[in-house]
Amino acid sequence: MTTTTQTQAEARLALLPRAQGRDRGDGVAPLRDNGYRLVQVVLFWAGAVLLPTGLVVIILGWYGAAHTPYQYDQLSYLVSGGLLGVGLTFCGGFLYFGAWLARIAADQRESAKRLSDTLLMLAEVTSRVASVSGPKEVAGIPVIAGNGTTMHRRDCSLIAHREDLTPVPEDEAGHLTACRLCNP
Repeated sequence: MTTTTQTQAEARLALLPRAQGRDRGDGVAPLRDNGYRLVQVVLFWAGAVLLPTGLVVIILGWYGAAHTPYQYDQLSYLVSGGLLGVGLTFCGGFLYFGAWLARIAADQRESAKRLSDTLLMLAEVTSRVASVSGPKEVAGIPVIAGNGTTMHRRDCSLIAHREDLTPVPEDEAGHLTACRLCNP
């Protein structure tokens, strides 16, 4: 009876939509497998704690130094409050900067991934068009530039600017070298 109830409960859970946080990458669970995101979050929160703490320590040091009449007490407030506060403030600022750099790196990594996926999809679509429309329409007729000894496709970037292109005669095609860039 328990296995039937468990199976029914699992079937109901499978029908429920997933939690929105898991799909977007928010929350704690996605940070377990994503080291870069974890570093960014740790740097951000460490900076968020240290920067204001440093400012509070500086204010407390100033307050202590301002309310004591003795110079030797003011020096201790300066060292403990002022220098420690400046150090904490700078560390917090640098950690914020590190979090910002980690965010930029993650965005660039994601952008490069999207670009490579787009290029792969574009290459696949282009190869499908080439197979449907035939090789002559896409690749073009092999040509030579002037009195050259290298065959090119008409759309080859090495000879695209030239106007002295002539189609390769079929009897000379075996004697000419194929371009390494366009590979006709």
